[in-house]
Amino acid sequence: MAETRLERFLRSVGYPDRAPGGSVSFAMRVDGMEIVAEEAGGRIVLSFALTDDASALPLLASYAMGRMLREDAVLSYGVPSRQGSTPPGRTAFLWQDAPADADGLTFVRLFETFADSCDWWRARVDERGGTGLGEISEAVIIP
Repeated sequence: MAETRLERFLRSVGYPDRAPGGSVSFAMRVDGMEIVAEEAGGRIVLSFALTDDASALPLLASYAMGRMLREDAVLSYGVPSRQGSTPPGRTAFLWQDAPADADGLTFVRLFETFADSCDWWRARVDERGGTGLGEISEAVIIP
């Protein structure tokens, strides 16, 4: 059986585990994070659930504009993937993608830059320590 695009992505980034045959989605464990790689619409899409605490959204959204200048990962709100241990329902999550037929170097760069973004965003969520954030009344750019 030929290698799927998802399997090629995992091999390209040097992930030690294999996706089950025919899988279009696979949860990777990376530095204590669960990053989901998914083949969808001719793209490899990486996603990482940040928090399901809706009170965190105003603060996270205040960072998003500044982060757009530094990284390709996108902050979103909804259901991040079809697989993974994220509880069903809506959550704040990051995602980033590349063409599914990209070369191995592109996949490595995608994975590395996304993991770096996840680390930064995870630190912001951890900093708030589970407390409510209140409302933000104006746009804020925080690089």
